[in-house]
This record gives sequence, structure tokens and C-alpha cells, in this order.
Amino acid sequence: MAPAAASGGSTLPSGVAVFTSFPDLLFIFEFVFGGLVWILVASSLVPIPLIQGWVMFVSVFCFLATTTLLVLYIIGAHGGETSWVTLDAAYHCLAALFYLSASVLEALATIGMQEGYTYKQYHENISAVVFSYVVTLLYVVHAVFSLIRWKSS
Repeated sequence: MAPAAASGGSTLPSGVAVFTSFPDLLFIFEFVFGGLVWILVASSLVPIPLIQGWVMFVSVFCFLATTTLLVLYIIGAHGGETSWVTLDAAYHCLAALFYLSASVLEALATIGMQEGYTYKQYHENISAVVFSYVVTLLYVVHAVFSLIRWKSS
């Protein structure tokens, strides 16, 4: 594929190259830390169910979408098409925005539960907030580098 080579590596990797190229290596960390957010929020007690519902939606949606994209990249479903670079950039921007909103809401709910909840419940929510911000940072970094790749494609 001459156009892919001529574009300076601005195409998406496939196969095991997904695990050795940046920012696609971040898929693994998004997967692991996003799963931790999902588990922590599901097991914690949040005083406002609407907030927990949004945080659960974001964590499950991004976990499944990240897993799907990772598998599609590994099997090479993109076929070197530039439209997949656009999809990658758009998804990571959306995921970063979703996770930022979920992180802020989870932090707000956790601050509001300092009184009247057990030590364990409070610390589970603090852990969920910390990991949620870590995942937000991962998605922001991935989005920035995906946008750079999109611009150069």
C-alpha cells in the first residue's frame, strides 16, 4: 500500500502492531482502568441514583466500544481506510468528554456523601473518582494523538 507509506505512518495499525504503536497502546490502559471504574461504581453506594446511572452508562459504553475497536484493529477490519482514522478521533473525543462529565458528577456525589456513610462506602467512591479521572486523562491523551493522526492523514 503505497499511500499508507507515503502518508508518514498516519494510518491505523493492525495485528500485533496495535500493541506497539502509540497512541493505540493506550487501548490496553483504557480497557483496564475503565473496567476498574465500572466495577467500583457498580459495587459502591451513590446517594443520587441518576448520577450512578450516568457514570455506569459511560463506563460500560466506553468499555465495550474500546474493546470493539481494539478487536477490529487487531483483525485489520479498517483495511487502511482513512475514514477509520476519523472514526478513531471522533470516538476518543466523545469518550473523553463523556468520562470528564462522569468524573465530575461522581466526584460531586462523593463529596456529598462524607457524612452518614460508612468508611468503606466513602473510600470505594473515592477510588472510583480517582480511576475515573485516570481514564479521562487516558482518553484525552488518546484523543489528542488521534486528532494529530487524523490531521496528517
